[in-house]
Amino acid sequence: MKQIMKRLWLMVSMALCLAALSGCSAGASETPVEDAELYGFLCNATEETLRTFTAVPEDQIDTVVEALLKSRDSVTAGGLTAWKGAMHDTGALVDIISSKALENEDGTYEGIVVASFDNRKAEFKVFFEQTDQGITITSYSFSPEYTTGEKLSKAAMNTLMGMGTVFLVLIFISVLIGCFKYINAFENKARAKAAVPAPAASTPAPVPAAAEEEDLTDDLELVAVITAAIAAYDNTSADGLVVRSIKRANGAKWKRA
Repeated sequence: MKQIMKRLWLMVSMALCLAALSGCSAGASETPVEDAELYGFLCNATEETLRTFTAVPEDQIDTVVEALLKSRDSVTAGGLTAWKGAMHDTGALVDIISSKALENEDGTYEGIVVASFDNRKAEFKVFFEQTDQGITITSYSFSPEYTTGEKLSKAAMNTLMGMGTVFLVLIFISVLIGCFKYINAFENKARAKAAVPAPAASTPAPVPAAAEEEDLTDDLELVAVITAAIAAYDNTSADGLVVRSIKRANGAKWKRA
């Protein structure tokens, strides 16, 4: 228990040190402009720019931004776009509370105006730099002041959205992994179907070869009998008859003879 408490105190101390360091660095960078004339110019320019931006009707901001972009004034177009994004939280301008001009370490300047609006206070910044043509504006920013409850609500909403996105991705991955078994089964089924051999074509039964005809001319007794029969049938002498071949008839009539 003591070790846990020591670790907690160590973490709190580190957090306080980091906060103090960041506060010191922020304080060191906020150097007021020493030149009174330049200080007044930067403050007045910031205040007038804020009044100009807030005077543009909401339904005309897009038209003005489009015209500025066509004239290649992207800096002023970006400032109006930033005001359009903040105006729903702040409401209309009520009054300017304070203004100041700071000089940064890199030689650039900041004009900072804190103003009250219908819904809340907001900080408006204009960033300047020194060029050959004089002091020019490089960018704008609006920072509405939210209450602690609003900050916690936004943080909770951001956390919920982030965690919800993570869980949705994890659920999708788990479903995808669960589908792998069905994909594997489908692939195995397709492979098994492809591996089944095609049925062999039925081969016709071999036609029995025709029996070779028996040569009976070598049977002398049969030759003599047939020769005598033919001679008797023709009523001639058997001397002029020559039996060259004897073939068995396919029919069975000779059996009945």
